[in-house]
Amino acid sequence: MTRADTVLTGRNAAIPGGTPWKFGKYPHLKRGIVLRKLVIRFNAPATLTFALLALGALLLGQTFGSAVTMKYFCVYRASLADPLTYLRFFTHVLGHADYSHYMSNMLLLLLVGPGIEEKYGHRTTALCIAATALVTGLVQFIFFPNTVLLGASGVVFMMIVLSSFTEMGKEGIPITLILVVIFYLGGELLDGQDEPLGETP
Repeated sequence: MTRADTVLTGRNAAIPGGTPWKFGKYPHLKRGIVLRKLVIRFNAPATLTFALLALGALLLGQTFGSAVTMKYFCVYRASLADPLTYLRFFTHVLGHADYSHYMSNMLLLLLVGPGIEEKYGHRTTALCIAATALVTGLVQFIFFPNTVLLGASGVVFMMIVLSSFTEMGKEGIPITLILVVIFYLGGELLDGQDEPLGETP
């Protein structure tokens, strides 16, 4: 019988390997099963930290106005002499126009991210997030000079693709991967979630 299965029957019934229970201190345990403690784990540090940072960026923008989001959490064509230009290559993935934009990205991120971290590790996941931010930021900066990009859609898409690749075997590309890519990219194009800040729904 394990500790979790021990049934309390006496006034001060002892748990194997433990100390006697004092029912005066725990009146609700007079009879019943001792359950193991519920432990909340910080199971995906890279994913959870990213989500919290993005939430902080959203709250800053909501508190101090969209100018803060535009200055620190969007990427657009700007002078290379401005140090913030290089910062925005990475931080634009933290910016979101509003709560619904944030939630649409974070729900998928928190669903897929932990599996990616379990497979590849926390450090690799963090590096993939940073690399995705840099690549999408550079593409936006070079090829789309008249628009502004913000949002974690690129990071979410990267995680979806990585998650699908982990399921790939030697039999070829799974059709679920193809459908995920088509549906997600199609949804992004239709919704325009990562459009210029003033035009984001």
